[in-house]
Amino acid sequence: MADLTRPAVAPVPAGGSTAAPARAATAPAPATARAATAPARARTAAAAAGSDPVRAGSVPARARTAAAGAGSDPVRSANAATTVRAQARITAEPDGRGGTALPELAGAGPLALRRTRDGEGGAARVTVIGSMAGPLGGDRIGLRIDVRAGAALHVASAAATVSLPGPHTGPHPVPAHYDLDLTVGEDATLHWLPEQVVAASGSHLITRVRIRLAAGARLRYREEQVLGRHHDWSTGTPPGRLTTRLTVTRTGRTVLDQQTDIGPGAPAWNGPAVLGPHRTAGQLLTVGDPAPPPPPPDTDAVLLILPTPDATLLTALAPDALALRRLLLHPAAR
Repeated sequence: MADLTRPAVAPVPAGGSTAAPARAATAPAPATARAATAPARARTAAAAAGSDPVRAGSVPARARTAAAGAGSDPVRSANAATTVRAQARITAEPDGRGGTALPELAGAGPLALRRTRDGEGGAARVTVIGSMAGPLGGDRIGLRIDVRAGAALHVASAAATVSLPGPHTGPHPVPAHYDLDLTVGEDATLHWLPEQVVAASGSHLITRVRIRLAAGARLRYREEQVLGRHHDWSTGTPPGRLTTRLTVTRTGRTVLDQQTDIGPGAPAWNGPAVLGPHRTAGQLLTVGDPAPPPPPPDTDAVLLILPTPDATLLTALAPDALALRRLLLHPAAR
C-alpha cells in the first residue's frame, strides 16, 4: 500500500534525470522574455501619447515610421516618433489639350496631396490634406511646387494647419520648420490659397517661403496667421509663435524680401508697432494678376505697390480669422 505521507515521485527514464527538465520548465529563454517585453513597452508609450486628443491620431503613423529607423529598441522608437522629416512635391505642366497635367503629385509626412475638380481655364486643382498631427516641435517638413511654362495650378488646403509643441520642455520651445518653394514658369499661373496657420500654445513654427517667377508668370499668394487656438485664449494661456520669411524674385530680380515674427519671444510682438490688440495677421500677394481693391479706411490694412509691373501686396491685421479672411478675400473669389 502506498505511503500517502510522502510525495509521489515520477518514474525516472533509463539513463535520464529529472533535474534538467524541471529547470527548463521554470526558466523561459531570456530572448523570449525580451521579445514579449518590447511590444508591452511600445503599447505603454502609445497609451501615454494617446492622452492628448490632438496628437492621438498621429501616434501610430509616427511610431511605425520611427520604429523602422530606430531598430529593435522600442523605447527609442517611441521617443523618436515625435520628429518627422518630409518633403512633398507637385509638378504641373500643359497636357497638350488645353488643360494641365500633374506628372508628379507626391505627398509626404503630414502633407497628403489630392487632385480635385479642375478649375476654369484648364487649371489643375490640388488640395493639401493633413494626414497626421503637425507640425510638432522638431519637425522639418517642406513642399516644393514647380508650375512649368504654360501650365495653371490652384492649390488649397482642406483645413487649417495647427502648429503644436514638441516633447521638449523648457522656456524656449524647440521650433518646427516648414519650407515652401514655389517656381512659376513663363506664362504659367499659380494660386496658393491655403487655410490659416494657427500657433497653439507652447509652439514655434519657422516658415521659409521662396517664390521664383519667370517672365509672364501670374501669381496669387495668400497667407493667414492666427496666434493661439480658441481654447488657449479662453483659458488665458499664451499663444504660440510664428516666424515667417517671404522672398519673391521675378526674372532673377528680388521684388520682395520680408520677415514677420509674432508671438511670445518675438520683440514687441503685442505692442502698437506690431499686432497691438489683434490676434491675426495676413497678406495677399498678386503678380500679373488683377489687384484687389484698396481696403476700407477704418481697418488696419493697406495695399502696397511693389517695384515691378502689375504687383501688389495687401497686408492686414484683424481681431480674428474671419475678419482677416474678409479683408484678404480676392474679388475674383467672392
